[in-house]
Amino acid sequence: QKEWTITNGIGGFASSTIIGANTRKYHGLLIAPFDPPADRHLILAKVDESLEIDGHKYDLYTNMNKNYISDGYKYQESFEKQYFPIFTYKIKNVKITKTISMEYGKNTVAIQYKIKNGDSKAILTLAPLINFRNYHHTSTNSKFDLSQEIEDTKLTITVNKRSDRPIYISVPDSKYIIHNDNSFNDMFYIEEEKRGFIAEENHAIPGVFEIVINPNEEKEISFICSLEKEIEEKTAKEIIEKEIERLDKIIKETKLIEKKSEQNQDLIKKLIIASDNFVAYKPAFDLHTVMAGYPWFIDWSRDTLISFEGLLLVTRRYEIAREVLL
Repeated sequence: QKEWTITNGIGGFASSTIIGANTRKYHGLLIAPFDPPADRHLILAKVDESLEIDGHKYDLYTNMNKNYISDGYKYQESFEKQYFPIFTYKIKNVKITKTISMEYGKNTVAIQYKIKNGDSKAILTLAPLINFRNYHHTSTNSKFDLSQEIEDTKLTITVNKRSDRPIYISVPDSKYIIHNDNSFNDMFYIEEEKRGFIAEENHAIPGVFEIVINPNEEKEISFICSLEKEIEEKTAKEIIEKEIERLDKIIKETKLIEKKSEQNQDLIKKLIIASDNFVAYKPAFDLHTVMAGYPWFIDWSRDTLISFEGLLLVTRRYEIAREVLL
């Protein structure tokens, strides 16, 4: 019942629940605007992780069907979010920390896995669930026509012959295994059923990435999914660090946490970060705008004026405020 959202500054976002189960058709790790900040499409629904230790496979993901819920949440020790959603898992003596970030101004999502292995060899498997549909719709009973090309560490996927917008995935230091005609069928969105909407859909599974973790090894793994072609040189760690730097600059420039107690500083910092989610850039007009709300609203004048003072004036983002009024 608890959800999180992060954004990319052009109307795109990533969102799900704190156990990683998608309960809305609007949940996904890459919802990308084709005409920023509008015309948003679900590109990457989620990534399902499994860990193999001593020949035994442990599924860390949680998904819902009408009559079944997978139980990866049993291995989840914690969830936290200030800058980003951070998930921590423990399987036997293996600890995994997963951090999700979006690249600001780009239709790119990055996931960083930090693994502290025990005394057995382990294999981490990452299975991306992809789609290519308007985020208001559902691909119920859909079949996906995929074409794939793997070159070095970059996978290029076209969905249903939409070669004008390929999906790019990069997982360095991994082995990619192509799956033909594989899909996750009938994912169930309980929140959509409550709202009276179609509540089931299919996602394509193009293949899986396998990463070997040696005994007692501490390893960082970068998973990047994007509509931007040049992703080979990027890492999840770099995207995360750059986003922290950007947000810290915004926080400092507000001058709102000066001379506050440590407890109040933490709350104010969280509110400033949350406010940034609603500020989006419109490239077609070379201006900023204010998003009315997530997950389904875009920019509306009424909501912009209601939130204008709190989002932009109290936080001293005066240049953006002038653009919004234009």
